[in-house]
Formats: sequence, structure tokens, C-alpha cells
Amino acid sequence: MPEKKFVAVIGASEASAEELKAAYEVGRQLARRGAVLICGGLGGVMEAACRGAKEEGGLTVGILPGGDRRQANPYVEIPIATGIGYARNAAVPRSAQVVIAIGGSYGTLSEIAFALQNGLPVIGIDTWNLSRKGRPDNSIIPVNTPQEAVEKAFNFIEG
Repeated sequence: MPEKKFVAVIGASEASAEELKAAYEVGRQLARRGAVLICGGLGGVMEAACRGAKEEGGLTVGILPGGDRRQANPYVEIPIATGIGYARNAAVPRSAQVVIAIGGSYGTLSEIAFALQNGLPVIGIDTWNLSRKGRPDNSIIPVNTPQEAVEKAFNFIEG
């Protein structure tokens, strides 16, 4: 039996129509390839990605900031109620092998930082740009489409 692949999908609770569409398609593509989708379990990008994955029969895990599993979006199959607030942003990327960031606000930025700090690849669709000492930091791998994001994610996982 092949080993499971774990991909975190991160993004804002309040997202644009384009970001929601991209997240939904990323979720679908991940499920089609047998990946477990890890996310923060709430709305916006997280819910759209989970909906796409669930519609394709995928497994979704939501690592929630609150202590109530019922806070999870309806497409989270395994809700993990942490009760630690947004400190859970450290657990989302650490639970995955690669991170796909779609859009995002400051919570997404913190998850990107935790991922990069732990050596995890971050693939971005219209997400944050980083710089250090006034120079571009190319740690986030930019892509244009959900298909490209999932393909790159699997390239990292499978070596």
C-alpha cells in the first residue's frame, strides 16, 4: 500500500472569487491524486479546498483554532479542535509535506513563515511576496494555476 501524501492548503477566511475557485480546484486535484488535505478547517480558501477534495472522495483534516469541532467547515472529515487559537498556524504546515498558499492574509503569512522555517516547500497562487534587506526572497514558489500547484507539490513529495 502506498504511503499517504499530506498537503496543506492555506489561505484567508475571506477570499476573492478567484481565490475560492483556485482553492476548490486545488482540493479536487489533490483528492484525485490521493493526497490528504490539511487546512485550518474554517471558511474561505480552507472551505473551498475541502469542498473540492470531498467532492472527489478525498480525505480532509481541519486543525481548528478553537476547542469545538463543530466550528469546522462542513467539508472537514477529521476536525482537530486545538483550543490554542491561532497558535495552531504552526501545526497546519508541520502536519504536511508541502504547503500550497492561495491568496491570504496575515494568518496565511504566519503559516508560510512556519513552513519555511521548518524547511517545507511553499507553492503560492497569488499569495505573499517576501523580501529580506530590501532584496526579493524567492522562498515561495509562484505558480499560475491549481494544476501547476498540485503538480509541483507532488514533485516535491515524490522527489
